[in-house]
Order: sequence, then structure tokens, then C-alpha cells
Amino acid sequence: MPSATDQYVDSQRERFLDELKTFIRIPSISTLPENKPDVERAAAFVAESLGQAGMENIEIIPTAGHPLVYGDWLHAPDKPTVLFYGHYDVQPADPLEQWISPPFEPEVRGGNLYARGAADDKGQMYAHVKAIEALRAVHRTLPVNVKFLIEGEEEVGGASITRYVAANPEKLKAGVAVVSDTALYAEGIPTLCTGLRGLVYLEVEASGPARDLHSGLYGGAAPNPVFGLIELLAKAKSADGVIRIPGVLDQVRDPAAVELESWSNLPFDEASFLANEVGSTELTGDKRFTVLERVWSRPTFEVHGIAGGFTAAGAKTVIPAGATAKVSFRLVPEQDTNRVIDSFREFVGANTPAGLRMQVRVLSAAPAVVVNPDFPAIRLAAEAFEEVFGRPAVYIRSGGSVPIVGDFARYLGIPTVMMGFGLPDDGLHSPNEKFRLENYYTGIKTIARFLERYGA
Repeated sequence: MPSATDQYVDSQRERFLDELKTFIRIPSISTLPENKPDVERAAAFVAESLGQAGMENIEIIPTAGHPLVYGDWLHAPDKPTVLFYGHYDVQPADPLEQWISPPFEPEVRGGNLYARGAADDKGQMYAHVKAIEALRAVHRTLPVNVKFLIEGEEEVGGASITRYVAANPEKLKAGVAVVSDTALYAEGIPTLCTGLRGLVYLEVEASGPARDLHSGLYGGAAPNPVFGLIELLAKAKSADGVIRIPGVLDQVRDPAAVELESWSNLPFDEASFLANEVGSTELTGDKRFTVLERVWSRPTFEVHGIAGGFTAAGAKTVIPAGATAKVSFRLVPEQDTNRVIDSFREFVGANTPAGLRMQVRVLSAAPAVVVNPDFPAIRLAAEAFEEVFGRPAVYIRSGGSVPIVGDFARYLGIPTVMMGFGLPDDGLHSPNEKFRLENYYTGIKTIARFLERYGA
């Protein structure tokens, strides 16, 4: 039988959706300077929403980058405190021509809400706010003390929130953090994420001639930075996906046998994964490991883009003076970020093609995280999931990175319950990103149920 809180959520579905659409319409793209006013508008929207949900001591906190938003409600004596985290910034929407509907004009189709930020992370984060509203509307109080810390830089590394958490452990003190920035394993399967890969994001700049050169007059003698980057990066990984950079794999440890056995029992279909999520002709990577191992518990090295030379319409025969590549490592537990960065710098130094100069810049770095599934709050989250979804929760790792989880463990000494409500095919960072509407409402109910259990 639905609880009073569930009934309240169901009665407010249309309003909750309209509010989320208003939030999503703000193009809060954190990486583009021209969108800075939009990012600030999104921060103001979050602050206003927290106030409407009954939060107090609300602050929009300036940083060297984009603002943080803080709010709390601390009127449950002798009850634990929950710290909610989310982010209001989003990825760029490019390529725009691939969107069926405009990325910042949310549209419902087939039970899904399509828009940039719908699942990552506006819809999931806003579910936290609405869960607080629902509990207060029904009970006139909350079963626990609550703090919110919402950032606007997750998509660009999250440097400001890391500094803030490190400097404010007493203000942010809590028993547990809650993050909804992950996904259900599959539709209808309640899922708790217990591990995240770390991320080291780098920029490699190659310099060659003093200026762009005529390829006819100088080709064959002058070094080419674009081709030099290709040569360098091709050496970093074998054709079967094994990282060849010395030192990077030294600290990698296999998951525990019980974890591997659990993954083998998940309803994973490789053909469906290839067709419905990846969409290529075949999967790649080190075939000594299963697909789930490759995306959850193995490190990766990826190239995200190469810029340099002439790429406009028509022809221009130049040898470019410079080129830049953006690359990243996804790391697994026990891999040290500084050691990986040092290994990459040494690799670049030892493999720079003749006539070129290479510079490596670190844009962000965060280690991998593993959370103990036996922690009491995580067990309660599993019970709340089971109560709302009607089936036991499964435990998985994620190939993605949520750097704040490591910061909470390091600076606040608390674990994080990672209970996401997205789906694997939501298209995060891609055209036509979506969020299943039913998962939005179910997420609100599940978060509320978890807080009731945690407070009890």
C-alpha cells in the first residue's frame, strides 16, 4: 500500500515535472565562458528550490570558478545527519544537429524526458529536493537532519568543491552522504553503486615549426605536430586495448571473488549492450576480462579529441605549428593518481617524435573509490529500494567517476550512499540525453523512504 509520502508525490507529479523542466531550460554549461551567467542563474534556481522545500541557512557561495549552493535543516535532535550532493552544471550539447528536440527545451516522448542535464544530474539531484518537500508536507518535519551541498563544476573537474569540503569539515559534518549521479543496472532493478573509477584528465600540447609551413616546400623535412601526437598516442595502448605506458598497471588489483561472482549473476547481454548502448559494429578492449570487468574494474586510457592544423571546408596544405590532444585515464582502487601522472609524463618524454616539443598539463585528478556495502546506511538504502521497487537491490561498480565521493571520505570521514535512478542508455554527455519520468518519481519516493528508515 502506498505511504502518505508516496501519495503526496503522485498528487504533485505535474508540478514536479514543470519545475524540473524550468530548471533544465537553464543552459548551465560550466565549461563555456559565455554560459557563466546561465550557470549563476542555475545556482539561484537551486537556492530558491531549497528554500521552498524548507531548507534554512541557504547560501550561494562564490568560488574561483562557479558557485556552490548550501542549505540545511537541523531540527531533529538526537537524529543522524544526511549530506546531499548533486551538481547543476551540464555538458555542452554539441553536436546540435543530432538532437531530435532542442537540448534545452525539455520534451517528453515515450515516457522519457529528453534534454541536456535531464539525468546528469538535474533530474536526479532535484529528486532529493522534492523528497525533502514531500516529507515536510506530509509530516511537518523531517526524520533526520539534512544538509545540501550542490556544485556547478562537476563537469569540469570540481576543483572548487574539493577545496570547500577540505576547508569546512565541521560545517559539513554528517553521518553519511547521499549521491544520485549513477544509474540503475537496468529498468526496474534497484541498484546501489559501491565503486567508482577515478579520473585523471590531461592535455598534451605538441609544438613543432615556428609557424604553419607550406607542405609542398617543407613536407618531408619539417616535423608535423598532428602526426607526432598520433604517433605518440598510438604507442600508449595496444590494438587489443592493453595500456602500454610503463608503471600505469603496477597497482591494479582484481576485484574480490565474491564481487566477480555477483557480477556474473547479473542479467547482462553483450549483444544488447553492443546494439542498444554502444551502437558500434563490435566491442573492443582486453578480451581476457569480461565486459563488466573492463568497464567497472580495469583502468583505461582514452583520447577525447585532437585539435590542430586546418579542418575547415576545402583544402589548405599546411604543416601545422602545433596541435593539442585531450586524454584521460580512468583509474581503479589502489592506483595512485600522482604515480599515474608521473608515469605518463615519463612516457611522453621518452616517446616524443624528433623535432617536436611536448607539454603535459593536468586538468583534473581524482582517485577511485570503493564503499563497504555492509555499512548500515547502505543496508538501509537497499531496504528502501526493495520496498519501493518490490525486488532486492543489486550491488555494482560504475566505470564513471564522481570525485566528491572520495573527497567526502578523505576530508569528512564519511561513506557515500550512491543510489542513482538513471538508466544505462540515458545518453549522458551525448545528443538526446534522457531521463525516464517514472524513475524521477520513484527516485523521490525512494529517497524519502531511505530518510525515514535512517531516522528510525
